Amino acid sequence: MIVERLAIPEVVRVRPRRFGDARGYFSEVFSARGFCQQVADVEFVQDNEALSGAAGTLRGLHFQRSPMAQGKLIRVIRGAILDVAVDIRQGSPTFGRYVSARLDGVDGDQLWVPVGFAHGYCTLEPDTLVAYKVTNYYSPDDDGGILWNDPAIGIEWPVLPQGPVLSAKDQGLPLLKDLPAQFHYNSEQEGVA
Repeated sequence: MIVERLAIPEVVRVRPRRFGDARGYFSEVFSARGFCQQVADVEFVQDNEALSGAAGTLRGLHFQRSPMAQGKLIRVIRGAILDVAVDIRQGSPTFGRYVSARLDGVDGDQLWVPVGFAHGYCTLEPDTLVAYKVTNYYSPDDDGGILWNDPAIGIEWPVLPQGPVLSAKDQGLPLLKDLPAQFHYNSEQEGVA
């Protein structure tokens, strides 16, 4: 696999290799050994899948609080998304900044979003199917989030004529400045403490 660290280096774009011929291609989309050696030494415990019917469906920005915090490995099976990770680790040199990547079912790239980041995405095509692995089980009691259009973060979401399709929950999330500290940056470990 090809690994690319983004502007916030803890967030990693992963491109599994594809071997193709006249029939199509074969790809090993995930290998625990390769992922742990090249990206992050974590264990995934749950696979999730989300289908969004309309282009412009925006999901996020979500995270889970400790002790149920999750790292996520996101990929698109069909369609395309703009995938976004926001650093919410107090004390981090990139606190409040975000990185984004376009992911689609054609290229097969994936995005690793570690613990300490809020995550969200906007679909760019109708009937987009997203699959993601997580490092901890879903816990409704530990669910958290940040408002998708927080002006202090300034995410450049795709411009869609009808505006984003949002859940009521995502429309009511707090601004980053109103969020109590959830994660703390540890410079020695370059991550979450």
